Formats: sequence, structure tokens, C-alpha cells
Amino acid sequence: MIGSETRQSLPLAAMIGAGALMGFCLLVVWVGRSESLGLTQLPPAGTVSSVAFRVADQPDGSIAMRDAGSDRLLLTIHPGEDNFMRATMRGLAQARQRAGLGRETPFTLTRYDNGTLSLDDDATGRKIPLEAFGRPNALAFARLLPGENGVTP
Repeated sequence: MIGSETRQSLPLAAMIGAGALMGFCLLVVWVGRSESLGLTQLPPAGTVSSVAFRVADQPDGSIAMRDAGSDRLLLTIHPGEDNFMRATMRGLAQARQRAGLGRETPFTLTRYDNGTLSLDDDATGRKIPLEAFGRPNALAFARLLPGENGVTP
């Protein structure tokens, strides 16, 4: 007929089948997640070494990194050197400043038994897995740890 609408609808069986398929998929995902099926989990890594340190800007533009406990100088970063370390520490310091936090809480650098390094800011709760930025950048921070490249405990 002219002027009448042509209605197309899905057969009822197809709609029931699609709903059953979606329900089955949700059930499989729920069971998989609750039973940890198909998930790869690494065992928790143990701490090998760790250092808590504070960072202070110097009048000449350098950055002094000092042991939080003994105030011993661990490393000095001069202007134009170690740009990754400089930028990372500046970003963490700015996050503290935005949150209204001071410099009292030290940063913590940790080496784990699986070879990874983590830089933690307990003041803000931020944790940075340094390998995410490449091995050379992680090794730049590793110099702060006791026994690494001339730093003695």
C-alpha cells in the first residue's frame, strides 16, 4: 500500500538469543574475575634497598639531594645535568605545593628484588615505577641508593 509504513522487526527468537548471549558473557566475566581465572599475577617483590631523601634548591641553580636521616649529601644535580631527575623532582614538588603540603616528608627510592625501582612520595601518595621511563632514567635515580655508583651507606 502506498502511504503505509513498512515495519521491520527482529524475530522474537533472535532477540531472546542476543539477550541470552549477553547474559552468558556477563556470567563468564564475573566467574573469571571472582576466581582469578586467566589472570597473570606476579608475586609481590621484596625490598632490596631503600633510601629516604629530601631535595633542596641551591642558590647556584643546582639541586641537593640529602639523606633524610643523616642529612648527608647523596647527590648534587648541577644546572643542565640529569634533566629527567630534575624534571621528575620538580613535578613532585609542584604536586606537593598544589596540595598545600610542605617539604617535611621525604621522598623514598626503593629497589626491589625483581630489579625494579620505585620513587614514592608519601606526602601525596604518588608512586612512580621508574622503569616506565626507560632503563637509563631509572639508573639515574639508582645512584642515590647505598652502594650504587659511589654512594656508600
